[in-house]
Order: sequence, then structure tokens, then C-alpha cells
Amino acid sequence: MADLRSDFVGIKSPNPFWLASAPPTDKEYNVRRAYEAGWGGVVWKTLGIDPHVVNVNGPRYGAIYGADRRLLGLNNIELITDRPLEVNLQEIKAVKRDYPDHAMIVSLMVPCEEEPWKFILPQVEDTGADGVELNFGCPHGMSERGMGAAVGQVPEYIEMVTRWVKAATRMPVIVKLTPNITDIRQPAEAAMRGGADAVSLINTINSITSVDLDLFAPEPTIDGKGAHGGYCGPAVKPIALNMVAEIARDPALSRMPISGIGGVTTWRDAAEFLALGAGNVQVCTAAMTYGFKVVQEMISGLSEYMDEKGMTSVDELVRRAVPNVTDWNQLNLNYIAKAKINQDLCISCGRCFAACEDTSHQAIAMSEDRTFSVIDEECVACNLCVNVCPVENCITMEAMTPGTTDPRTGKVVQTEYANWTTHPNNPAAAAAE
Repeated sequence: MADLRSDFVGIKSPNPFWLASAPPTDKEYNVRRAYEAGWGGVVWKTLGIDPHVVNVNGPRYGAIYGADRRLLGLNNIELITDRPLEVNLQEIKAVKRDYPDHAMIVSLMVPCEEEPWKFILPQVEDTGADGVELNFGCPHGMSERGMGAAVGQVPEYIEMVTRWVKAATRMPVIVKLTPNITDIRQPAEAAMRGGADAVSLINTINSITSVDLDLFAPEPTIDGKGAHGGYCGPAVKPIALNMVAEIARDPALSRMPISGIGGVTTWRDAAEFLALGAGNVQVCTAAMTYGFKVVQEMISGLSEYMDEKGMTSVDELVRRAVPNVTDWNQLNLNYIAKAKINQDLCISCGRCFAACEDTSHQAIAMSEDRTFSVIDEECVACNLCVNVCPVENCITMEAMTPGTTDPRTGKVVQTEYANWTTHPNNPAAAAAE
């Protein structure tokens, strides 16, 4: 059996699945239930020192659904904890005492001044918590007060606050990054300069998910008004994966441990984050959608996958895909593939034909009896037919081996030009010759 035990910047947990700082980690009752369900760690919902944090008492979440009403994304306008600091600290201490082998991280957000950090950090240390996560990512509510994303969007602030925190605590420090920025590497570099032990990403994305067309106000609507919130859930996973990979493959940041966040719903999602450089993953929306026991499928699925691959520890999966993430201009322009339709699986729905005929390369033919076939001479292997086909593995892309004649050009597929830099059609390469 694969060993799922995790050691993330010295913080040990029975598996790499942590609950992210969010409503599910707001109180002792929830966190105890989470540990009992199987979660390896918890990032306690963000604590602050402002006694006047007041959450809305109307709807806090907006949603985006798939055609089957499957939840694809949540937009939340909830703030950090509105429970007293002392109560939170007492509960954290009690839970950590009873679950010493589970990771307990405390998320923090205080004003961008050194003294508030010096005030709160010793109190968190006294709970026995394993580490702190600096919330530099929240895009709504607190950012208007000069915290959250207002800090995370300014690398100089990230470095400054991280340095303050590292000087004031013995605990590992994880810096949570906002995705609401052009280049995720800049805040990551700032966190590293400040001495951060790790970064976590992504926090939520600025969003308005829908508009009530009777009230003419964004949803969720509070007394006729709405505001932007933070977007999370399965829909943000591609953005999160890219940002994790950008940090992991940057030579200057390659040693920075990453806690991956953003749309993790299944074991496969988690494995993808790990392969792209995350040392563990944090989950929120999946737990809010399916309950805490969703982690059990993640644990069993990841364990079975690792057994199949002959991996005995999570560390063997971490970063496995990073060497294969590259820039577009480094792709092999001689690689050629063609679409193939499995007639035994085809249900003759015609989606592939409509998509290709109207919006792509007219590379699929339809016979009078609605049999669909690929016109190799026109197929550029764009993969659109695969993506729109409702039957898994009915349409596949098959690579042509070197030496095969490309039906589009009549030329033999070569392998001598590995990328655009050396491609004969590149004017710069031609001039160099």
C-alpha cells in the first residue's frame, strides 16, 4: 500500500489532504468532524484582531452550475471569522490537544503594521498550532480595509509582512497568494525574499457570477444590492494548475514548497496538483458540496493510483510533470496526430460533425446513414471533436510515427526540427544559416 503520510515544511499529517481556510473550518465542532472523517490537516478560518467584523445575514454565496445542476463554482462574499479571537484560540488549542497527529494551521489577517502581527502570533503559538498561513489573497471585504488581496497585490508589502512574521514566530509560515495579479511569480518571489517557508495558491478570484434580471442586481443580493466576491470550485482548477506550475518550473522558485488550492474535487485533481509541484492540497468547495467524507474517496483513489504506478510515497508523485511543462515555442512542430472515430462506440449524435464543419477544419464526413469518418487530409488534430463528443474514448488522437506521410502535404514526417527556434520556416533561423 502507498504511504500517504505527508511532511510539508516540517508539518506532519496522515495524508496530504487539508481543508482550506473557509467556512468549513470556522469552529471546533466542524474541525473535529473533519479529522474524524479522514482529513489530514485543517487551515483554521482566518483570524483577525478587529472586533467589528460583521458578516452579512443574507445570502453569502452565488453559484455557477453545469447542465445537470452540478456545482461548478461558488462566489462567496463572506469575511474572515466574526467569532471572538479568544474563543477561536481556545478551540484551536483544544482540538490540537486531542488530535496531535493531524496538521493544524491557523490563517491570519491583521492590518499591515508590525505591532498587530507581534500581538497575535504569540497567542497562536500558545495553542500548539503547527504553523500559520498569511491570508494575502481574500479579494473582497477585507481588501477594502487594506488587508487580504490589497497586500497580496503588492510584492513589497508581501516581503515586508512576511519578514515581520518570520522574526516574531518559531512556526512555519505559509504565504497564501492571490490570483488577481498578472504574474504569480512576483508575489511568490516576494514571499521567498521575506523568508516564507512555503506558499499556498490560489485564493479566490474576483467575480460576479450572475445578475438577478428582475432586481437588476448582482447575486447574491443583499437588500437590492450586490458586490463582487471570491470565486472558487471546479471551474477555477485550470487557473490554479497553471499558477502552481509557473512557480514550480521557475528556476528561482523551484525550491519553494507549494500547497495547491483551487477546485480539488477528486483524487485525480489532487494528483494533478501534486504532479505539477504541489507538496499537498487544500480543499474547500468539494467539502461544502458533498460533506467531509468526500476525503475518503480522495484517499482511496490516490492510494490505488500510486499502487498502480509503483509509487510508495507522495513525494514520488510531487513534481513528476514539471519537466514536461514548457513554453509554446519549445513544442515539437513536427509532431502530427489524426483523429480516429471508434464506430463501435459512436452513437451518431453528430456533435463532432457540426463542431468541425461549422467552427473548425471540415475534417469530418457524414454519410447518408449518419456514419461519421475523419478526412485525414483536412484534420489538423485540434482535438475539438474529442472535447465535444459525449462518449468517452469514442474519438481519440493517434500520433503518426516518424517517416509517415502527412496526408495534408504529402510530405514525410521528419523529426530533425525540435522547435520553432530551429525550424526552417523561422526567418531568424534561416538568416542564421
